[in-house]
Amino acid sequence: MKHITNFANKKVLVLGLAKSGESAARLLDKLGAIVTVNDGKPFEENPAAQSLLEEGIKVVTGGHPLELLDEEFELMVKNPGIRYDNPMVKKALEKKIPVITEVELAYLISDAPIIGITGSNGKTTTTTMIAEVLTAGGQNGLLSGNIGFPASQVATTATKNDTLVMELSSFQLMGIETFHPKIAVITNLMPTHIDYHGSFEEYVAAKWNIQNNMTKTDFLVLNFNQTLAKELAAKTQATVVPFSTKERVDGAYLEGNVLMFRGEAILAADELGVPGSHNVENALATIAVAKLRGIENQVIKETLAGFGGVKHRLQYVGEMNHVKFYNDSKSTNILATQKALSGFDNSKVILIAGGLDRGNEFDELIPDIQGLKKMIILGESAARVKRAAAKADVSYIDATDVKDATRKAFAEAQAGDIILLSPANASWDMYPNFEVRGDEFITTFEELKG
Repeated sequence: MKHITNFANKKVLVLGLAKSGESAARLLDKLGAIVTVNDGKPFEENPAAQSLLEEGIKVVTGGHPLELLDEEFELMVKNPGIRYDNPMVKKALEKKIPVITEVELAYLISDAPIIGITGSNGKTTTTTMIAEVLTAGGQNGLLSGNIGFPASQVATTATKNDTLVMELSSFQLMGIETFHPKIAVITNLMPTHIDYHGSFEEYVAAKWNIQNNMTKTDFLVLNFNQTLAKELAAKTQATVVPFSTKERVDGAYLEGNVLMFRGEAILAADELGVPGSHNVENALATIAVAKLRGIENQVIKETLAGFGGVKHRLQYVGEMNHVKFYNDSKSTNILATQKALSGFDNSKVILIAGGLDRGNEFDELIPDIQGLKKMIILGESAARVKRAAAKADVSYIDATDVKDATRKAFAEAQAGDIILLSPANASWDMYPNFEVRGDEFITTFEELKG
């Protein structure tokens, strides 16, 4: 890591812990900052805060006292999930205290070049694909960022021979100043997290921050299936490398059934290790990055053919009695479920769907669920999902939770069928997060298997 002096003897407030806050606090302490950590969780229930206090870092827990900001802080490092209308953040900004996220710290200290990946859907899969291809090609892709490995932690041990492959959320990208990836990828842009950003335009602006500091010697990989991406391409200093499944572009594209890069065949779509049209897009983005990094075609082909997916993201769980189980618990919106279904023959699919009721109907899903063998429906949004099923003329069964749904799906299944957990809804009505929901599906599969 670069031992920078930017923060030496400066008072810094870390707002919100979780993994990224804990990592940021330790790094800032190492860089000579005078660190205070503020987290809402009570101290006795807060092992991260306890650990930091033992290391000599000041912690304030159990709430967010505004008077804390009366101390002369020169910087706030904010947990990405904390909104900008939070009173602590608002007061910091009023006091002209800069507010950043820990990915900015990671950039400042990283010896390794950074490849940044953002977008509405496909971020995690694309990030993982890129890391695996680079590693196979001898460039040691290190997963970092929103994928579960705090960027500021990974960057501390990364060398110039490594590559930081960093998944970046819109929340993280709102808190950058000098952050500068060598290659950036925007997988797609869909209306999500509007409750946080206020409008789709603001959400796009947050994502677009990824290229703020890029120059013509850097590369921006964009999805030219989207008109919006084509419009944005004209507004960056970076060199744009497009990918598309719909047309031949000066980058990565689908020609017939073959994934191509500037006239070179890389692999056939049906050779990909994961199903679905969305994974073809993810693979094309990966190919673009790999080729820009000089990875050989054979290495790219072998890695993508052997790619097994990412846990909870159209993850192949296993097969029992010739029935295949797929865990797509990360599918928290309609688009993600549409994309998951695109990889299968509906007549063989038993779909488990439903979850947190956000007040939206599921009419957009109707064309995609037509012809399904059966739906198993659960959660707060069940009534709305049932309405869509009825309009699509798909029969359904009620379930109390994922375990119940999985068992009922298996009871309905015959040899050759697919049981797909792809809820099209967030999990918070029944589960703390989509991971817990997906784990229940996996556990139930194991129980059924005996």
